[in-house]
Amino acid sequence: MFNKILIGRFIPGHSLVHRLDARVKLIVSIAFIFVIFLATSWPSYLWASAFTLLVVMMTGLGLRVYLRGIRPLIYLMLFTTALQILFVTTGPIWWQWGWLKITEDGVVNGIAIFIRFLLIILISTVLTLTTAPLDLADAMEQLLQPLKKIGVPVAELALMLSIALRFIPTLLDEAEKIVNAQRARGVRFNEGNLLQRVKAFVPVLIPLFINAIKRAIELGDAMEARGYRGDVERTKYRQHHWQINDTVALLSFIIFSCALAWLRYIFG
Repeated sequence: MFNKILIGRFIPGHSLVHRLDARVKLIVSIAFIFVIFLATSWPSYLWASAFTLLVVMMTGLGLRVYLRGIRPLIYLMLFTTALQILFVTTGPIWWQWGWLKITEDGVVNGIAIFIRFLLIILISTVLTLTTAPLDLADAMEQLLQPLKKIGVPVAELALMLSIALRFIPTLLDEAEKIVNAQRARGVRFNEGNLLQRVKAFVPVLIPLFINAIKRAIELGDAMEARGYRGDVERTKYRQHHWQINDTVALLSFIIFSCALAWLRYIFG
């Protein structure tokens, strides 16, 4: 289950998306989270979905890889959609039982939230699958350089990002090993009601947190032993070079955003 989650993993490749500058991919991914809220009609959702599908196919990894990565998160997406459906009470009532009601506006908003959630996860997965963690951290550090003038510890933030991205797959693999060990001892994670299933994961979380804290202490000691200091300027072994493909990619996203704003203006 845990080893199927793709967010935080990097798969080397030679596709056009892989070769893009990490700064472009980071800018587009962050901007996409805000731009997607311009979609308020079905034509705009179709346009955003087509753009996302095109980006996914351009990675050369295949749509099936992304669908397998989304599967472990489907329950979280459905839970968020259900909350939207149940707590939006405006519009014609389709079903009611006591204080619970399902309305037309609730269903429409729930579907819209589900689509937005899905597209954001896909774009975020594209970012991590096609960008090495160190490149992503360097890109973030360069983009945040102006904040150093107001005292923001940019280097430390980039270091925390690179460590977090590096150890997400490690923690997921470790959680999978603990789950398999618990199953070998007779634990059944898929049996019983929801509360019993949640309790079954407690023996997984405790050793996982202990190992994560132990790993963090060991990493901190190793960095101190090597004389690491985050407040000094250092040269970079990996240099980012802006190319024509990066400009084309950024302009393409700007065109996509303008078209999405135009669809919002036309269809409301």
